[in-house]
Amino acid sequence: MATTSTCLRRLGSVAVAVALSAGVALRDPPLSSSDRGGPSLDAVRRKIADSNGIVPSRAVQESALIGSSAVNPLDILVVGGGATGCGVALDAVARGLRVGLVEREDFSSGTSSRSTKLLHGGVRYLEKAVFNLDYGQLKLVFHALEERKQVIENAPHLCQALPCMTPCFDWFEVVYYWMGLKLYDVVAGARLLHLSRYYSAQESVELFPTLARKGKDRSLKGTVVYYDGQMNDSRLNVGLACTAALAGAAVLNHAEVVSFIKDEVSNRIIGAHIRDNLSGVEFDTYAKVIVNAAGPFCDAVRKMADKESQQMICPSSGVHIVLPDYYSPEGMGLIVPKTKDGRVVFMLPWLGRTVAGTTDSNTGITMLPEPHEDEIQFILDAICDYLNVKVRRTDVLSAWSGIRPLAVDPKAKSTESISRDHVVCEDYPGLVTITGGKWTTYRSMAEDAVDAAIKSGKLNPTNECLTNNLRLSGAEDWDPASFTVLAQQYVRMKRTYTGKVVPGVMDTAAAKHLSHAYGTMADRVAVIAQDEHLGKRLAHGYPFLEAEVAYCARNEYCESAVDFIARRSRLAFLDTDAATRALPRIIEILATEHKWDRTRKKKELQKAKEFLETFKSSRNAQFYDGKH
Repeated sequence: MATTSTCLRRLGSVAVAVALSAGVALRDPPLSSSDRGGPSLDAVRRKIADSNGIVPSRAVQESALIGSSAVNPLDILVVGGGATGCGVALDAVARGLRVGLVEREDFSSGTSSRSTKLLHGGVRYLEKAVFNLDYGQLKLVFHALEERKQVIENAPHLCQALPCMTPCFDWFEVVYYWMGLKLYDVVAGARLLHLSRYYSAQESVELFPTLARKGKDRSLKGTVVYYDGQMNDSRLNVGLACTAALAGAAVLNHAEVVSFIKDEVSNRIIGAHIRDNLSGVEFDTYAKVIVNAAGPFCDAVRKMADKESQQMICPSSGVHIVLPDYYSPEGMGLIVPKTKDGRVVFMLPWLGRTVAGTTDSNTGITMLPEPHEDEIQFILDAICDYLNVKVRRTDVLSAWSGIRPLAVDPKAKSTESISRDHVVCEDYPGLVTITGGKWTTYRSMAEDAVDAAIKSGKLNPTNECLTNNLRLSGAEDWDPASFTVLAQQYVRMKRTYTGKVVPGVMDTAAAKHLSHAYGTMADRVAVIAQDEHLGKRLAHGYPFLEAEVAYCARNEYCESAVDFIARRSRLAFLDTDAATRALPRIIEILATEHKWDRTRKKKELQKAKEFLETFKSSRNAQFYDGKH
């Protein structure tokens, strides 16, 4: 009991200290240079929010990269199209710089599409800060909570606040988690989403019907509910890429850096030799600074510059599984605070299903990481003790693995510097590397990288960072009720198997999906569904429409079947069997848009099936909700 009282006393004393240090955050935050963007910010906003704005074609973007030269280089060339890389491109172009970006696969094809889908400050980091009296960890939480609110405000159609329930099976846990999560509220200050609160056992079961009232010979005493953010990660990433393109950046997916071009006198990197992986065309792009934002692959990029460069990535594998929606109620997540190995496991409603994870284990770096069966079973076992529903392996609709690029500063003297924080360094002239960090803080990571690039290349931006107050494409003037306009004004014209065109209602599920996935651009998709007879659903039980394939091919650089099932829609992540069944029709529409021949269509089907093989769903998993 002495240990218990010591824990509570320490938590209480730290709460007071944090409250005092958070005093500034509790008031309205001071105006930053971002808030004072003035005419520059207004001009960028107009470009992005222009109702007639169309992203430049892929051919135009490639021509812009080819058009650079040693005497007329880009200011910045970004390598890597994940959240950080696309964030760097948007930040830099918003500062008036000439920017290019290349991504070997697709935007968000790596770690950025395989996250827990949470925008969070880090409850675990706060706990470490308290009990280790670690101010560095506390600063991480302060910073992440500030960024969390900003990401939600910059893309409200793709992000929202999500309540998360923490079950308590003894009264000490009730007091401990209540105090800890109130401290989380205090640290959030003016960036608070909603206040945390305690619910009795009866109230908790009413809110979360599948929550077990008894577990491990203990009875539920209540729950503490707190709020974090949730997002559609890869669509947010694609939104960043398209927003950067609208603002003037030349972004190119499926384009790989083969080697760097170095100045013969100074040996500084002045460009890159690039291969278009779709056409096979190779070309040179020149830039004053290269920003390496290749995530887990940033060491491979660094070794192109210097074969002797020290490794700075410690890869960690995180596995997630997707279960039917009846595992969790809509609008309420569950956090398992302590698993057998001391980790935290989340169970969250996401896009009409339930996502659960994650694990944390050492791994190698591969293009398509696969979850191990024991990791899937670990997650199932972790949530089993907290639910009154039978947890079955056959319910797993999809399972995937992502690689976290935990970073070590190459200048650090020991490996103890491995951190969830990000690292920016220039260990070779002309190559600035940004890695580590997490999705929530991508914007500020990008800001730090651009600051370092400006310093390295002696660049001349027209203004300071604007992204703190810059809404993404589709976000300006978006309203949560805008789906009603879609439902009332459009119909889904569907072509039957016999070729006959029949009208179908734009039902609430489809309208809400379009509104949240595309924001104010949703009406463009609805027009295609109506006028081009592409209003049919791609998969039974899911709201994705045929029109989305055509729209994404024309407006979101969707160049392959995998691009669509994994990153433009989330069908591969939600249900691998449904994605497999939808593939022939998706490929048919993409073939029309991109003028593919029979050989290319066959190749696309094969590649997509190979991709889906890395998602370890149960082959018996089937879940239909009656919607079609």
